Amino acid sequence: MSSLEQARELLAEFPVVDGHNDLPWALREQVRYDLAARDIAVHQNAHLHTDIPRLREGGVGAQYWSVYVRSDLPDAVPATLEQIDCVRQLLARHPADLAPALTAADMEAARREGRIASLMGAEGGHSIANSLGTLRGLYALGVRYMTLTHNDNNDWADSATDEPNVGGLSAFGREVVREMNRLGMLVDLSHVAATTMRDALDTTSAPVIFSHSSSRAVCDHPRNIPDDVLERLPGNGGMAMVTFVPKFVLQAAVDWTAAADENMRAHGLHHLDTSPEAMKIHRAFEERTPRPVATVSTVADHLDHMREVAGVDHLGIGGDYDGTAFTPDGLHDVSGYPNLIAELLDRGWSRSDLAKLTWQNAVRVLGAAEDAARELQGTRGPSNATIGELDG
Repeated sequence: MSSLEQARELLAEFPVVDGHNDLPWALREQVRYDLAARDIAVHQNAHLHTDIPRLREGGVGAQYWSVYVRSDLPDAVPATLEQIDCVRQLLARHPADLAPALTAADMEAARREGRIASLMGAEGGHSIANSLGTLRGLYALGVRYMTLTHNDNNDWADSATDEPNVGGLSAFGREVVREMNRLGMLVDLSHVAATTMRDALDTTSAPVIFSHSSSRAVCDHPRNIPDDVLERLPGNGGMAMVTFVPKFVLQAAVDWTAAADENMRAHGLHHLDTSPEAMKIHRAFEERTPRPVATVSTVADHLDHMREVAGVDHLGIGGDYDGTAFTPDGLHDVSGYPNLIAELLDRGWSRSDLAKLTWQNAVRVLGAAEDAARELQGTRGPSNATIGELDG
């Protein structure tokens, strides 16, 4: 049996839990949530990285759908609610394939039913507008992780890709982490500055995740995780979900991406824009300046290193599909996960290691957050602290 056949067989039993997929934002940008115009029941290869046939082909058993909104939007909270509504509409349209999931038990139930467990993650603390009540509202609507920042700082946490502001987490930022712990909402440290990562680990009483980040030692980009932080994951019980974004995994792509982003801004567009107009400009730039190409092997190099530093019990996968303009060869869309598993099999990863990577670690971490929340709820109630009270 070939490695690819073995990979598909393994994924049939232990499917991928993917930590981050930006399909809702792509649907907002492309068709303003007209789900009939991008019917994911059929192949959408020309428009999206994600649809149900390719999720099935890729062996995906659970997906955290990102309910991301840009940090420069003046109406981040209602826009986040629209993103949540988009996910709910997707679940209502495709009940045979997508199963609503709020807990680790829900994930296991969906796996038994042969459906794709669908969870939500909010990408960026700007989505709560400095309000712990809004944080609780997002949890009540089904959001099960929040990335503390996106690409820009917020008032209480520093981002990896912005100038330092509060030096990591402010006092209110630490209270956000504590309230997330009390709720059972996973603290996601992708996108945050290394100082914020360390402050969050010092504060949290539950496992953290990195929903889509790779190794800074392998590719020196601020979006990646330093080794000293990876070394703390066993003590915390959390996990790092490796991402596939070429500009985060391939060193040669870092400089190229900086030039490509500047080209987008020169055309009056946001550098993260993936609209048809933006992609046309991207492709023209790429024709003039060939793009360094990441591969399945590039991503596997990160996983090899991260396993050595953090251990296999603390790793997962977060592809960032439909949130990136480019993807690695062999991982072009959500159908590609078997290629990565086959590569890892060829590198000597055991079946038990791969089952942890794809399914077991992510289910365990969410369950541990639920356990921590039950204990915390027995000792204290909701926090009504304000940023003005704590940060002055």
